[in-house]
Amino acid sequence: MFTMDLSGQVAVVTGGANGIGKAIVDALRYSKAKVAVVDVHPNQQKTDNDLLYIQADVTQKSEINKMVDQVIDTFGRIDILVNNAGISTMDYFVDIREEDWDKTMDVNAKGVQLCSQAIAKKMKQQGDGGKIINIASQAGKNGYRLMGSYVASKHAVIGLTKVMALELASDQINVNAVCPGIVETSMKHRERELGGKLRNLDGNAIKEEDISQVPLGRTGTPEDIAYVVIFLASKFSNYMTGQAINVTGGMTMH
Repeated sequence: MFTMDLSGQVAVVTGGANGIGKAIVDALRYSKAKVAVVDVHPNQQKTDNDLLYIQADVTQKSEINKMVDQVIDTFGRIDILVNNAGISTMDYFVDIREEDWDKTMDVNAKGVQLCSQAIAKKMKQQGDGGKIINIASQAGKNGYRLMGSYVASKHAVIGLTKVMALELASDQINVNAVCPGIVETSMKHRERELGGKLRNLDGNAIKEEDISQVPLGRTGTPEDIAYVVIFLASKFSNYMTGQAINVTGGMTMH
């Protein structure tokens, strides 16, 4: 009765081949959901009866529509959407290149909009509700040096989450966001190296700086984020919508 059992549920996870996305996929499968992994680089991984890999670019509406049709054709329905796909670029605000701004906003914000639009329509047609979970960031609540494009995109995700929650509530579709803090992924490691070059520091110094800002005394793991996603995908979050939940080790507390 009190297990996170998602048997019979079908989930779509964007950016699900690596990092936080892969941890979410693994947690969903452990919870007995069927999962479609959507990624620009699905790494040629094999599909089985409960797992489907689809190559798609979340910034392209035509590819998203084909992806949704493929999931419906394979599994029959969609109950859960996790908008996880995301990228980051780094530079001082005065030096941000227009193409970097556009690409970051396209993947991180437009991608959430396009995937949510397409799948929310299917959920409405199904008529029995659903869960949409947007992976935002504590950068959607704070400002961080060198991260202007990323910060702006994640603020957009949180704002869109609130609008979606209001407009989809009458269809019993819950929409919430998860706001990770500093999580050890390949993207975070790359950010430390690039940020170090821009600030004349090495990556290890930045990692020590990161840890020093976290009250719990450590940075996060992809699994830390996945556990909260599973809660939001389950019946235990049925009375929650429009929330942006911090998973930051106490680094962000609002």
